[in-house]
Amino acid sequence: MASIKANARKVVCIGRNYADHVKELNNVRPKQPFFFLKPPSSILPPGQGPVLRPRGVALHYEVELAVIMGKEIRDLDADDEKGALDAIQGYAVGIDMTARNVQDEAKKKGLPWSIAKGFDTFLPISEFIPKERIPDPQNVDLYLSVSGETRQEDSTALMLFRIPRQLSEISSVMTLEAGDVVMTGTPKGVGEVKKGDVLRAGVRVDGKEVEEGRIEVEVREREGRYEFKET
Repeated sequence: MASIKANARKVVCIGRNYADHVKELNNVRPKQPFFFLKPPSSILPPGQGPVLRPRGVALHYEVELAVIMGKEIRDLDADDEKGALDAIQGYAVGIDMTARNVQDEAKKKGLPWSIAKGFDTFLPISEFIPKERIPDPQNVDLYLSVSGETRQEDSTALMLFRIPRQLSEISSVMTLEAGDVVMTGTPKGVGEVKKGDVLRAGVRVDGKEVEEGRIEVEVREREGRYEFKET
């Protein structure tokens, strides 16, 4: 299979999909799924280098189960669980890196989040996980550690909105195409990382590690023109 990055025409991210994560960021619990986009250029495949922290950015991690679409869907019925699962080609583990201070300023001023989510390297992703390796995507355990200290560890059973409902909501707005990536939300425990920190993340099924789902990536400083300044 070609790389996830090469096939992704868009990356759609579900926000605020775990209750404890909503609380830790002092956000309001959504009444229905809402989502935002990350550019495919933010995808960082395995072994392709470090996560780069732009100057002035408070860089946060958010581990998530990623859905890789296998076929096109539009206006999927929210109750069509079979249709949703049939449209999925496989899975991956992803880390939605976020420039938290950039995002916080945007939220306060009613501005888009695109900068906060869209930097190059802001989506480290694992190898493709074949569908049969995750028989039930609503019953797996995600984890993330920073330099050996566990920061996130929770079950996808805690999602506020299950994956079929997510795909239904997204496809009512925009067509989901083969190769698209859907990030299904992050559990509690998000936090900041600094230069030199090493992120390790993965997924377990019935307590056993899924080898293809492992991520290990270092944080380094980003060179270039960007530096966070108040908008």
